[in-house]
Amino acid sequence: MSSINTVHTLRVLAASVLLSTAIGSGANAGPVNVNTADAATLANELKGIGLKRAQTIVDYRAKHGPFKSADELALIKGIGPKVIQKNRADIKLDGAKTVQPAVAKLPVAAPAKR
Repeated sequence: MSSINTVHTLRVLAASVLLSTAIGSGANAGPVNVNTADAATLANELKGIGLKRAQTIVDYRAKHGPFKSADELALIKGIGPKVIQKNRADIKLDGAKTVQPAVAKLPVAAPAKR
């Protein structure tokens, strides 16, 4: 009887982990290019943007061309300044990745002569 309880406990634990991962995935929004991303990616990565609104972004972009600023997203019905502000750090407009700080290269000394 205890092996049945162990199996049940393991199943519940596995289901909990999967559920918490699925629920938490939206909380970890990340940078997304609003000029190239598909609707599913936009919905997953931007806070306050569901699939329907994300598809509206894609449709608007197809009709009017790429967004030149994050603030242009306010032209889409249902997206206001608060949603833009929540996502401003994650809204990308071009293909450039986040630039890492440059590491200064020091001159390499010649090996010592013996």
